[in-house]
Amino acid sequence: MSGRPMPLRGVVSPREDELFMAEALRVGKTGLGRTWPNPSVGAVVVQHVDGVPRIVGSAATAPTGRPHAEPLALAQAGALAKGATLYVTLEPCSHHGRTPPCADAVIASGVSRVVAAIEDPDHRVKGRGVARLRAAGIWVTVGVGAEPALFDHAGHIRRVTQGRPHVLVKMAVSADGKAAHPGPKPAEVTGSEARARAHLMRAHADAILVGLGTVLADDPMLTCRLEGYEDRSPVRLVLDSELDIPLSSALVRTACDVPLWIIAAEDAPADRAALLNEKGVEVLRAPRAVDGRPNLAAVLKLLALLGLTRVMVEGGPHTAAAFLEAGLVDEVAVFRSPVILGPDAYDALAGRPLDRLTAPVGFAEVERAELGADHLVRLWRR
Repeated sequence: MSGRPMPLRGVVSPREDELFMAEALRVGKTGLGRTWPNPSVGAVVVQHVDGVPRIVGSAATAPTGRPHAEPLALAQAGALAKGATLYVTLEPCSHHGRTPPCADAVIASGVSRVVAAIEDPDHRVKGRGVARLRAAGIWVTVGVGAEPALFDHAGHIRRVTQGRPHVLVKMAVSADGKAAHPGPKPAEVTGSEARARAHLMRAHADAILVGLGTVLADDPMLTCRLEGYEDRSPVRLVLDSELDIPLSSALVRTACDVPLWIIAAEDAPADRAALLNEKGVEVLRAPRAVDGRPNLAAVLKLLALLGLTRVMVEGGPHTAAAFLEAGLVDEVAVFRSPVILGPDAYDALAGRPLDRLTAPVGFAEVERAELGADHLVRLWRR
């Protein structure tokens, strides 16, 4: 095929592009947390019928990351893909992996135009997919819906450019800046609307991470309990240098149902690791930092090598503070409650002022929402 662009069917307007890219972004979000190590891409095929645009194919990247969104949406469209426009939230891949390049499937389908939200920063793609499509005579537009696409693909972008997952720190904080009762004992700070939003965040994460202190204090399950998302629980991660987690804990008891990875020091007892392995727990090892705990930068590098792209740090105050101090936080979500826990309760951010969490230097506010009596603020690294 020559490099001359094929004629477009129908009249395309910027507004139309924005509307259909918004739909592709919505579709892509449905796979968040389920497609790692691949990004959750959304693809929508639009054909003009009697001058009216309509969606003839729509798909997100399949669970486990294959097949990719583009061939799924194009297969759904079938013959109607010829002369159509493909809206996709990330540049179609151009390299051979476990599946053929998506760019080849796009070319073979006969679409006349591709609208991609952003280029793929993966060095194996990085403009090559766009170049291949243009060389085949397909009109390509890049940049529609770029800002939300950068948010949705932050995990993939962080992993291929920095060698670590995107890190979200989420905390529920009382009106007086506390996170737990004395003891520490768990405190139900927020209401049902805030908890539902937090569980949706869990469903969209590849993994949820806590420190051993949270396990000992709360004995949590760390699963997603939002209606309709019960099967979307992420991998559960625990920082536990010496492998002291109780074998009777809820996490260990359910390790065969929902994956549990414990990150220990390199010299943690081998006999404890063997006992945990027998329970279905995956034991990972990372070098110690100067304080004796696992080195967080090394931990994140290891998790990226294992395919994780989005990690949600949910507890507790010491773990959140450690990630912030290490400069390894990309996003913060703080649920503020009108509840007062009192002066003896545990501070939300151990040993540090609360504004280190609620207004960290170098972060910009991207969302503010009222959730019943509670208040959510989300911040993003600039």
